[in-house]
Amino acid sequence: MRKRMTPLVVGVLAVALTLTGCSGDEPLVEPSPSPTPTETVEPSPSPSPEPSPEPACPIQWPLTGVAVDDEDEIAQIPALAIKIENSPQSRPQMGLEYADIVFEQMVEGGITRYVAVYHSNIPEAVLPVRSGRPQDTAIVAPFHGLFAYSGAQRRFIDQINEAGIQSIIMDSGHAGFRRTPDRRAPHNVIGDPEVFLSQARDDRQVPAPQIFQYACEAGLGTAAATGWPVEQVTARMSGAQSSIWNWDEESGTFLLSNGANPAMSVADVQLSAVNVVLLAIRLEYGQGVPETMLSLRYGRAMIAAGGRFIEARWEKGYHQDPIILLDLEGEEILLDPGNTWIHLVPMHDGGSWTFVDADGNDAIGAGDSAD
Repeated sequence: MRKRMTPLVVGVLAVALTLTGCSGDEPLVEPSPSPTPTETVEPSPSPSPEPSPEPACPIQWPLTGVAVDDEDEIAQIPALAIKIENSPQSRPQMGLEYADIVFEQMVEGGITRYVAVYHSNIPEAVLPVRSGRPQDTAIVAPFHGLFAYSGAQRRFIDQINEAGIQSIIMDSGHAGFRRTPDRRAPHNVIGDPEVFLSQARDDRQVPAPQIFQYACEAGLGTAAATGWPVEQVTARMSGAQSSIWNWDEESGTFLLSNGANPAMSVADVQLSAVNVVLLAIRLEYGQGVPETMLSLRYGRAMIAAGGRFIEARWEKGYHQDPIILLDLEGEEILLDPGNTWIHLVPMHDGGSWTFVDADGNDAIGAGDSAD
């Protein structure tokens, strides 16, 4: 398990070194006295053989941790993020079941939207594509890839582009968007991921960078291996949207419902996740729309995998820095290999989370603080 050096950790180390008053003039270890001629020096014992190192993990897809036989099989394409609607009028969606990582975020009116990130599986089409919001910059920038959306306010587009993200925008005339007559506007924009990827600039990172850390095998991630049993995970995003995950032993995944209704794709597949991550966040309204505050922030987290869950922490540096998931001891968390859904839960604006065990009891109370 790897630790990352965060700004907070660097500061603590600097203070510790100052307090100890170490200098290069003093040795850290007292030298052993040389033996006198009358002393008998015992021969040093033979060193014990070092244990064999643990076998390395197989080559993994960077955004899922799923093993591949050959590194050449990893798609030599950048990550592709697409903004997808999640209002009742937008359902069922198309293509969400292929995403490696999905973020759920609050927008106006208590409804949510998704940022779906694709790399290991590229669908033929995604529906319905919608507009960008200010928090998309902090979500998408760490992937160093492309971001497809229908449009946005000019200031939001400028912010996204200034963070080094390549925008693919329907309103700007970029290729890959069309409208289906089967739905009413604005819930009818279909995106073609292959066409989006064909427009990638040469400076896009190939393959996609690894954002989270993964265990070598299913069941060995931090939550699955050490957590408390859980049957149902609820991320209450607002009074209008609750994302409910029910553990399915047969598939080894959590199955998603929007409230009481199973979340189905156009292909009649219920949306599922190997890892379910809930981050406690704050909303701000300084730009006229709710903005999920992620950059230069930290807070509580809950992580579920393998029918179990753990309490955790999250932290994030600047826009281009990834979200880091840490256990309560400060060690970086390993996710199980597979897809991951991340809910950005506004704990101070009507949001909450609930974990229920097999007996129908609360495994932990609903959180009420992002601190």
